[in-house]
Amino acid sequence: MTPFTKILIANRGEIACRIARTARDLGYRTVAVFSDADQGAPHVRLADEAVRIGPPAANESYLKVDALVAAARQAGADAVHPGYGFLSENAEFAAACAAAGLVFIGPAPAAIRAMGNKARAKVLMLAAGVPCVPGYQGESQADDALTAQAHRIGFPLMVKAAAGGGGRGMRLVAGPDDLSKALARARSEAANAFGSDEVILERAITDARHVEIQIFADRHGNVIHLGERDCSVQRRHQKVIEEAPSPAVSAELRARMGEAAVAAARAIDYCGAGTVEFLLDAGGQFYFLEMNTRLQVEHPVTEAVTGLDLVAWQLRIAAGEALPLEQHQVALEGHAIEARLYAEDPYRGFLPGSGTVIDWRPASALGVRVDHGLRPGQDVSPFYDPMMAKIIAHGATREEARRRLIAAIEDSIVLGLDTNRSFLLSVLRHEAFAAGAATTAFIDQHFAAGSPGMQRPAPDARTLALAAVLLFDGPGGSGRSRPWFSSGASPAWPLRLGLGDAQHMASIAALGADRFAVTLGERTIDIAIVERLANGVRYATDGLQRTAHHALHDGVLHLDLGGQTIAVREMVLEVGGLSRKDASSRLLAPMNGSIVAVLGKAGDHVTRGQCIVVLEAMKMQHEIAAERDGVIETVSVKQGDQVATRQLLAVLAAAAATVEMPVNQEDSR
Repeated sequence: MTPFTKILIANRGEIACRIARTARDLGYRTVAVFSDADQGAPHVRLADEAVRIGPPAANESYLKVDALVAAARQAGADAVHPGYGFLSENAEFAAACAAAGLVFIGPAPAAIRAMGNKARAKVLMLAAGVPCVPGYQGESQADDALTAQAHRIGFPLMVKAAAGGGGRGMRLVAGPDDLSKALARARSEAANAFGSDEVILERAITDARHVEIQIFADRHGNVIHLGERDCSVQRRHQKVIEEAPSPAVSAELRARMGEAAVAAARAIDYCGAGTVEFLLDAGGQFYFLEMNTRLQVEHPVTEAVTGLDLVAWQLRIAAGEALPLEQHQVALEGHAIEARLYAEDPYRGFLPGSGTVIDWRPASALGVRVDHGLRPGQDVSPFYDPMMAKIIAHGATREEARRRLIAAIEDSIVLGLDTNRSFLLSVLRHEAFAAGAATTAFIDQHFAAGSPGMQRPAPDARTLALAAVLLFDGPGGSGRSRPWFSSGASPAWPLRLGLGDAQHMASIAALGADRFAVTLGERTIDIAIVERLANGVRYATDGLQRTAHHALHDGVLHLDLGGQTIAVREMVLEVGGLSRKDASSRLLAPMNGSIVAVLGKAGDHVTRGQCIVVLEAMKMQHEIAAERDGVIETVSVKQGDQVATRQLLAVLAAAAATVEMPVNQEDSR
């Protein structure tokens, strides 16, 4: 046995909260760590103690081995749980914990090293008889050697960072002409994310499923698996929807994949929780992708169908206990589906976002679980992964789980910044997903950029009318802030509603206390406020009552109705500023980040779509391209610069025209 009593959680956000709750249930004390960006975060408050470890940037805080070990010593912790991400698969961190006398709640450094490099891991798996994707994992990294190997493998193929995961340093190469650029981008992203630009090549197995097996091993030689998870719905090679069990896996196939996963664990003398990931082709053949030597983001769906607490298992194994179950005792019950809620804009290429969470109300219902580390007023930082929460639903059948998850996403209210809620709902409602037919090509096939499924949902007239009422009367108004007359309606007030780049002209008249008539174009809509709630209203229009949630922040009304969120402000036009033509000439940073490459200089002729600046933010690289043909007038940044959201990067031209400006509501009437 290796006893410990106090656990330092070397992570943040929802996984830190998740670990703290189970640790407390088992009688352990917990220590949180936090950067300056997370000082008031829920995971800090949930732990018994907390230690500051550095500035917001991850490489100055959550990725600093010495700071984490020092924090454990300072708080008197005798064990460390790494969560997932950050240093969870870092062998040097595991070794440093051991050297400091701390129990590392995870596998031994040797096992992490064995699976930490995709090239070496594939060699080990081939030797263990685990089927692998055909490809190249050799030592030579010269361009000519990789090009020759690519032609041997054939196209399409995947370029992957050997030292990484999570979709970073990964590129799909359709043909020979795309190889050089893909190699350069993958190497650059890999070097920045993982400190190594080594890559491997693999045949691209198209229209396959991404199926992973959850394994557990103890220090007594026992290894079992807890079934599979289907993680095929991905964007940018990052998982969006996960479920257990997989709709494509039979009991016989589950047994074969489970045996291969157990063999993989035994080949490296594994101990603890791990996940062996496979690609499953249409013919039922599966191929090893990688092994994650940690707990996975999607572990709650396995917990839901097995009834087990996987974090509790991790703690018991780390303390030297044997696995509590044998393979034949593992049973799967029902179906579970998880959706990842991200701070991102799906309709702008899944661009990550940051900002303040004005309101957050996770759903609560039978069979629903929401893992998060959020609170109203909290900032979603650009320094970390944009995942905000995980929404999980369990049901007796897959269809019941799907229905419950749709309702839970609709009922989880988040106001203040863009999220992927409406996209998640579109995925879950899609007939291919409902039929259990989604593969790794699902999003590309049904939600490609520019396709009907990726058009930003437009608010209907009733939604705009309600927004007009709330802006006119005030979200917390009593219906008496505007004049009305017992003999008839008040005069109609004009409103110009700004919604993104669009404007909508409206007029509104008060018909009585909490009753309004809103005219939009040729249509007039009567709205009655039935009940004013703490953060919303119950309203009636066209004979239908509904509930809307809202918040007014910095003059912007954030409004949520059934999973669709809009931000509306009252606008007027003023002379001076930038025209649409001029705006397209100004390249602005879409988010806070670091400049990793500047590909143009003043005087260069560029064409529409040509990349000028590469920005790295939220663990991904984003190409900032010219919106039209032209000549670069100025470049305002250089490689290595840190930039803020909407900071000017480069200019093609300039002109003067009009711009929409928010104004005081009273002054506009």
